[in-house]
Amino acid sequence: MSDAGRSLLQDAPKGRRLADAIRDVKNIAADKADVVVDIREASRTRLEMLAHELEPVFAEVPADDPSFDFVISNGEQPRLWIDAVAHVALGRDRRTYRFVRDTRLGRVVLAETADLQTVVDQVTLYIAERMVERQRMIDGDVLPLPRGAQKLPRREGDASTAGSFWKGLLALLTGAVIGAGLIFLVLSDEFARVMQRVF
Repeated sequence: MSDAGRSLLQDAPKGRRLADAIRDVKNIAADKADVVVDIREASRTRLEMLAHELEPVFAEVPADDPSFDFVISNGEQPRLWIDAVAHVALGRDRRTYRFVRDTRLGRVVLAETADLQTVVDQVTLYIAERMVERQRMIDGDVLPLPRGAQKLPRREGDASTAGSFWKGLLALLTGAVIGAGLIFLVLSDEFARVMQRVF
């Protein structure tokens, strides 16, 4: 039994009604729920302060860039989403900012500190890196070929495509014949018995 449950039982007066005990337990549960809500609201307030500090950075991001989200999500643990894979949340102590990025290999902590300005700097650097990566991908995505580009010269050791096909087919058929012959030799006694039964 939990310590809270023991303290309720020890403090309960003799001859107490069940309805009174249920009301007391509900009051305790409501107080605990209020504490959880207060913690969640405090976390959201701290994330709103961070978002306010980052507003000038968010405003500089081009509106046509779909990579960034910049929203605070609700839930058990509020988060300030930077993009689809990176967010800032508060640590267990509700004072430490944790800036993390999800990768294929797991979650990577990019910054973890109670200092608001350090997190602002790290998020700003992350946004700049992502924008540069995106621009490089856009610029380097298609490489134009010069007009009249010719095929690369064939090396002398390369076989033609048709020649490779026929060599492969010949190897396959040779393997099939050898395999069938080996099976016939191994199972020749069985084959003879089956043939005698059939005929």
